[in-house]
Amino acid sequence: MLEIHDLHVEVRGEPILHGVDLAVPEGEVHALLGPNGSGKTSLMMTIMGFSGYKVTRGKILFMGQDITQASLTERARMGIAVAQQRPPTIPGVRLRQVVEYLTGSDEGHKSEVAALVEAVRVRPFMDREINAGLSGGEIRRSEMLQLLAMRPRFAMLDEIDSGVDVEALELIGAMANQLFSVEHGHPVRRRSGLIITHTGQVMEYVHADRAHIIMRGKISCTGNPGIIFDMVCDSGYEKCVECVNHIPEVHL
Repeated sequence: MLEIHDLHVEVRGEPILHGVDLAVPEGEVHALLGPNGSGKTSLMMTIMGFSGYKVTRGKILFMGQDITQASLTERARMGIAVAQQRPPTIPGVRLRQVVEYLTGSDEGHKSEVAALVEAVRVRPFMDREINAGLSGGEIRRSEMLQLLAMRPRFAMLDEIDSGVDVEALELIGAMANQLFSVEHGHPVRRRSGLIITHTGQVMEYVHADRAHIIMRGKISCTGNPGIIFDMVCDSGYEKCVECVNHIPEVHL
């Protein structure tokens, strides 16, 4: 679904990513962990095609097609979407308008989203301008609602566990599981996605097939999500990567 090869990226002339290699197969959800400033969000913004993130080397392939130079609009139309950690307030545009546009004329989908609006408690701000006056948890729920209405082929969730309490995180995790499920009630059949997290708390609620650690703009470790998360919790990111880089040779 997504393939990244030797990706180098600059922001305002400063190198940010230094040769990232990453592959997310169809039907898999991967987690990307790393300390603050490691390049997590920069990688997401580059995949989505935000301006200001200049690819100086490498390629991004989506469903086999090279999208390295594609615009953000083109990538969105192909089915790539993102829930940002700090989305902007959008004056003059109300959440209800966006949701109605995304659901279109599909009556079945409209009914599903309408039920979801009540279930995740976003009805009180459906007629507010996007993100205006909302708390961190409310913004996360609004972003997830928009993704669920959009039904993207590939969704990226940026720090959806940041700044929310345990109860809100459980609800957001349930929304993420629904987002990645191809059919309601069949969580094993999934859409592809990338969950970006610093704390890893969201992984207690959303199953990831594989986890990657990014350090200093490069993927440093890849493996079982549970093992990697436990190692990070016990020893921190530096020690986790160090244990991979210092595996003793075995002579047979």
